[in-house]
Amino acid sequence: MTLDFTGLGLSRKVTDAVVAAGYTQPTDIQAKAIPLVLEHQDVIGIAQTGTGKTASFVLPMLTQLESGRARARMPRTLILEPTRELAAQVHENFEKYGKNHKLSVALLIGGVSFDEQNKILDRGADVLIATPGRMLDQFERGRILLNGVEILVIDEADRMLDMGFVPDIERICSLLPPRRQTLFFSATMPPEIEKLTRKFLRDPVKVEVARQNSTAETIDQRLIQVSATPQEKRDALRRQIRAEDGLTNAIIFCNRKRDVATLARSLQRHGFSAGALHGDMDQKSRTETLDAFKSDRLKLLIASDVAARGLDIPAVSHVFNFDVPVHAEDYVHRIGRTGRAGRSGRAFTLVAPADRKYLDAIMKLIQREIPWTEQTGAAQSDEATEAAPAPSRRSRRKTSKQEADNAPAASDTSPSVSDEEKPKRSRGRKRSASRSNKNEAAAEIPANSPFGPDSPVPAFLLRSVADRT
Repeated sequence: MTLDFTGLGLSRKVTDAVVAAGYTQPTDIQAKAIPLVLEHQDVIGIAQTGTGKTASFVLPMLTQLESGRARARMPRTLILEPTRELAAQVHENFEKYGKNHKLSVALLIGGVSFDEQNKILDRGADVLIATPGRMLDQFERGRILLNGVEILVIDEADRMLDMGFVPDIERICSLLPPRRQTLFFSATMPPEIEKLTRKFLRDPVKVEVARQNSTAETIDQRLIQVSATPQEKRDALRRQIRAEDGLTNAIIFCNRKRDVATLARSLQRHGFSAGALHGDMDQKSRTETLDAFKSDRLKLLIASDVAARGLDIPAVSHVFNFDVPVHAEDYVHRIGRTGRAGRSGRAFTLVAPADRKYLDAIMKLIQREIPWTEQTGAAQSDEATEAAPAPSRRSRRKTSKQEADNAPAASDTSPSVSDEEKPKRSRGRKRSASRSNKNEAAAEIPANSPFGPDSPVPAFLLRSVADRT
């Protein structure tokens, strides 16, 4: 492996920017891929997430773009990303490593005004970073001409497959000049993507620095057994967060967007600094939430898989899978948000009984067993105490009956009570009180009463004077 970036063939401007950013040694994927890219070869780069794949194509592209100039609406290079966040992150890499260059970089993503994007395209873009949908939209509007593209980069190719972008990618590739350089970078390489590479790459060189679908050894992976109820899962998550002494920040993944918002609100109610990130949010809110997390103003980021791929946040200490991912490959990408750049990290996955088939697929994919961890202090749920509804009248009667049926029998030493001496319960306490009043009134009638002591007394005479009036 090359000791530093100066031996990779990069220009002086690029190496100076890399050193200024604080990097001295390239990662394995960078050391192997950068020289191949500079030789204008097609490359398939496979490496686990967090190993510096983005710099593997950004740095040599900056060197290649030092000669030549962009023309209006004709970008010189095209980088396709599956999500807005990844596209914005690559844009940040060009700003950081290209500070010594005067290159025009256009970012085409949804949720951003077309006017600002069109101004850059009209001036001429050296680098066009885009999501497939927005890029095709601009092409159909006549704002982009693709016949001048010299380099095509398809980043996170397997994620493109998962999100259904393969038809869009095939169409984009058909619009590009055949004599171009094409680079594929991903953590996994499904068979469908291999077919795509055979169709659109010319004699590619495959660079693989780690076994496919492997997870970093710096990540301590654990499983937590939970029931299927969301309430218990939230309780278990909060207990584990509180139990982690070294937790500085964490990303918590949910399978569904609606669960992201629900979990974020629940954590906020319990005093945690938490924010949500999912695909239904507008771009401004997504950017603000991500910036707050990166700048440590937000401790917990609850996200859907939109945040699982390629987000470069180096110092994430923990990852929690609130839901076991349905696709085993997503597990690799999720936990890869921690333990990056040689740092240590911890990843916990909450497993309900119905999740076992997904868990088995994950362990088969990564070819290792994930140990279980025991939680302590699994007391009554906070939410159960706070949000338990008051029992209904029917449930109270049912409970009282059950308590009466389960009550212990009277001991032999207790005084016996005959059936005649037991209080009559028919028609409630009012009738018992009425009978008592009748007996008292009858006792007050003198013996020489015209009705006689044994004769029945008319009911109206038993009523009090106040009742009669």
